[in-house]
Amino acid sequence: MVLVPTILIYMTGVLFVRNDPERSFIYFTLAVAFFYIPYSLLLLIDVLKRPGAKVLRRSLSLLHDYSGITFGMSVGGQYTLPVFAVLLWVTVGYGVRYGSRYLLVASICALASLAVTLVNNTYWQENLLLVLTLTLTTILVPTYLFSLLSEIHRSHRLAMEASAAKSRFLAQASHDLRQPIHAISLFTACLRDAGLLPGQRQLVENIDRSLQSVSGLFRSLLDISTLDSGKVVLRSEIASMHDLVGHILQQNSQGADWAGVELRSVDCRLHVFTDPTMLTTMLQNILTNAFKYAPGRPVLIGCRRRGGNLDIEIHDRGKGISSEHLDQVFDEFYQVRERGDRDIEGVGLGLSIVRRMAYLMGLTVEIQSREKHGTTVVIGGLTITEPPSPVPMANRTSVGSVLEGLRVLLIEDNTDVLSATAALLQRWGCIVQAETSPPLTSVSCDVILTDYDLGYGTTGADSIRQVRAAAGRNIPAIVMTGHDENRIREDMGEYAIPILCKPVRPAELRSTLASVRVRNRQERSNGMAVRT
Repeated sequence: MVLVPTILIYMTGVLFVRNDPERSFIYFTLAVAFFYIPYSLLLLIDVLKRPGAKVLRRSLSLLHDYSGITFGMSVGGQYTLPVFAVLLWVTVGYGVRYGSRYLLVASICALASLAVTLVNNTYWQENLLLVLTLTLTTILVPTYLFSLLSEIHRSHRLAMEASAAKSRFLAQASHDLRQPIHAISLFTACLRDAGLLPGQRQLVENIDRSLQSVSGLFRSLLDISTLDSGKVVLRSEIASMHDLVGHILQQNSQGADWAGVELRSVDCRLHVFTDPTMLTTMLQNILTNAFKYAPGRPVLIGCRRRGGNLDIEIHDRGKGISSEHLDQVFDEFYQVRERGDRDIEGVGLGLSIVRRMAYLMGLTVEIQSREKHGTTVVIGGLTITEPPSPVPMANRTSVGSVLEGLRVLLIEDNTDVLSATAALLQRWGCIVQAETSPPLTSVSCDVILTDYDLGYGTTGADSIRQVRAAAGRNIPAIVMTGHDENRIREDMGEYAIPILCKPVRPAELRSTLASVRVRNRQERSNGMAVRT
């Protein structure tokens, strides 16, 4: 589109210099005007409409390029020698853009182009040494490029294999270590409600605090391995900023107390269209950093309209970050450390996860900081939308005592996790049937709570199908897993089943059980009303 008109202008200048209106040049001009440019436009339109790797289109483009170059070199005598530079540029370009196979095909086409030009260009026929030089150049340059591409591809393959091995290791290590931490967390929740003395209760709080720190590390490892896998799927919906920020404040209230942080917020009644789970993870990581680097100082969360969108701002009043670190804080495993600093928990993945999730969601993340004044992190570009239709008051149910008498079929192959979960559910008033594998007979239960990997080739999805088939009805279910939520949901093929990532916080498990039971009651009442 650019070079051929340029060549045409060049040859027009040659025509004026030579004062020799050759008939072949007129043919070249007509070919460019009526064939080459229109055909190029059609290819460009097709690329814009159907982007991606299209072998047929690439082949047609390759033939189109070399036919035009060959025709141009054949008709202009000695004045078409500069067109050889275009020939070499196109040949190298196909190899660099599309790989070694295209480089080989392009090189063959280039040699064929030189042969056709030699047959039709009398100047070339009179200067065979020049033709030999051009031919050797056409062979040597792609050959050298081929060796470089082979080395680059080998290095890239090794790097990708190493990255995949790292991701597999992180995911497997995270999964294996989550099981005992999950069990300890549930046992700790049982101890907290066991009527302990103040000193004993403080010991339990210290254990829980340490567990939450370790749990945060594994969540970061699982998040980064999930992002590396490229299988993250956005599930956007209308979310209330008031509810989302309120959930974040409640979720981090204990961590704020441990860090001596006063967690503040500016109420926002707007709604946004986003993936609330990923946005919550981003805010969670930013707050965790604030607790680590600004302990004992207030932290503020607020929202601001900006250009029709909404920004979320998190301000802390810590010691701030020096300018030399600001460009690196989003790098993986990078931690801001100065001489004499105290040890900071974590592995330096929090802000890296935030930026990568923001990229997937089409958002921006900016960080501003002044030493001795604090740090501000801004998540920008959230789309403001209208709120959903309100839920009728009659359908709202208090979750205070909703778990009393709830019949739970608990399936978990790890005996420690099984006993800890059963003990906690019983303290909440549930009637629990604990199994290490799916029961072979029909079970009377209100909800199925199952691990995903149950051993012997059995998964949570198999357990749910088996229990439902034996009961003859669609029993509500909840899955707990230490693997990537998106992969588990894809394997299950049922998006209505809640999936909780281990280690599951007791409050998260309780609220999920309550919401499942409330929804089940509403569906039953709606069904009875329809039958009536």
